[in-house]
Amino acid sequence: MAGHSKYANIKHRKGAQDKKRANLFTKLAREIIVSAKLGMPDPAFNPRLRAAIAAARSQSMPRDRIEYAIKKATSTTDGENYDEMRYEGYAPGGIAVIIEALTDNKNRTASEVRTILSKAGGNLGETGSVNFMFNRVGLIQYPLDKASADEMFEGALEAGADNCESDGEIHEITCESDSFNEVRDALAEKYGDADVGRLAWKPTTPTEVTLDTAEKILRCIDNLEDNDDVQFVYTNFEVSDEVAEKLAAG
Repeated sequence: MAGHSKYANIKHRKGAQDKKRANLFTKLAREIIVSAKLGMPDPAFNPRLRAAIAAARSQSMPRDRIEYAIKKATSTTDGENYDEMRYEGYAPGGIAVIIEALTDNKNRTASEVRTILSKAGGNLGETGSVNFMFNRVGLIQYPLDKASADEMFEGALEAGADNCESDGEIHEITCESDSFNEVRDALAEKYGDADVGRLAWKPTTPTEVTLDTAEKILRCIDNLEDNDDVQFVYTNFEVSDEVAEKLAAG
């Protein structure tokens, strides 16, 4: 999720993020393929590809599979083409949701996303229907062993970031989208490549929901993330500390 939130903490504690997805490597490979196609296939000269490879390594993706994805991107006979798509709409409880996908079939993905939202009690809207409730930001994440919370906070601000928050799992750094490349590169020089380095959507005014609604939203997000084409899901829901503890325990 973009920005530091109780929702992100819940997902970390429940182990329900990327690590639980059966299709994790498929998603990581798609990002590597797209990144290699959009720039040079050499990560030394392609920041997005370098970030995609770092993300894959952080999830223990085998080296030969990473190399195979890069080769597929440059192959003239076995190339795969994916379009970057953004879908906007509402999750249960009228909560805004932005879904980013990499797809080789726009009609199929739109239909599947629409169905998932509809079954959950939400709906798919037009592009631009909810993104005004979010800011586009740079999102960078490092494991805790890279530095203490204070050290990472100071390093992030020195690099030009807006904020850095640390919890029991990660250091999460956010910055303006326009300065993302500079901040990411400055941090990489000091701490090495980040586990996560990409543009993301951060809600401007989170909406607090009840336990029941939060559970419905989490189920909806899990179903969206189980889709091979869906890369990232962002929402603007928030919960109280008490609800967060119950969700994490559940």
